[in-house]
Amino acid sequence: MNPNVPRQPRRPVHGVLLLDKPAGLTSNQALQRAKRLYHAEKAGHTGTLDPLASGLLPICFGAATKFAQASLDADKAYRATLQLGERTASGDRETAVVERKPVDLAPGQVDTVLRQFEGSITQLPPMYSALKKDGRALYDYARAGVEVERQARPVRIHHIRRVSLEGAALVIDVACSKGTYIRTLADDIGQALGCGAHLSALRRTASGPLRLDDTVSFEKLDALDVASRDAVLHPTDCLLALWPAFCLERDDAARFLTGLRRRVTAADAPAVRVYADSPRAFLGSGHVTAGELIADRLLSPAEVQVCASAREP
Repeated sequence: MNPNVPRQPRRPVHGVLLLDKPAGLTSNQALQRAKRLYHAEKAGHTGTLDPLASGLLPICFGAATKFAQASLDADKAYRATLQLGERTASGDRETAVVERKPVDLAPGQVDTVLRQFEGSITQLPPMYSALKKDGRALYDYARAGVEVERQARPVRIHHIRRVSLEGAALVIDVACSKGTYIRTLADDIGQALGCGAHLSALRRTASGPLRLDDTVSFEKLDALDVASRDAVLHPTDCLLALWPAFCLERDDAARFLTGLRRRVTAADAPAVRVYADSPRAFLGSGHVTAGELIADRLLSPAEVQVCASAREP
């Protein structure tokens, strides 16, 4: 940064940036770079991507940070490249190879093994992860050569498909529940194939309703002016696009925005997005229990106005 150029003041920014994170950056580094580009007062990301990984990283600004948990909890999808015949200590290319075996596999053999991983499975969290044991990250233990006991965790693989198999390089598409370790999946697939494997590349392609096709790169963002940069932001409620929607008339909307429960004719629902009817405006999230719409996370009246005006053509 040029010290002779005055720093621009932070400003309120509301919305979701669907960033195509490049490999080589941590998620926090990507977040801080995006926050500086937008001169945003408040920002947060919705799920860590390792430096090895690229692809979809939703970054929430302002009011959108209130609903980041929805994206954290959402199902994810990835395109992963496995290097067959080599196991590493971390399950990815970031550590040394600890075992090598020859690779001689037909596509049909691979497909048969991949199908075995569909459905509910358990995973042992890798030692090279940010999970904590006695207040210390597991990767700290791993780097010190210490292995600690871990509990297997249930996850769900919705589908897994072979994209290509060229020599020892296997490319797969995976749709899975939150908390799935693709590095662990790669290692487990390699073990099941009998040759071992590690993750050599990873690209996140979806998170809940959000898709890689709608992302923007830092290179493109750097080339835009302020207005054009703001225009690529998605509305806050894009994070909740798969949830049922409720629309309230003006009086009910105003009361709901103060936290008051509203009577509705609807079945119980654990999570809904709520709008004012006229003018159309996103109010926040809630749930329906015993005929009552109950607020969970609400925008402030000022945020409602700013977010609604940002959606106008």
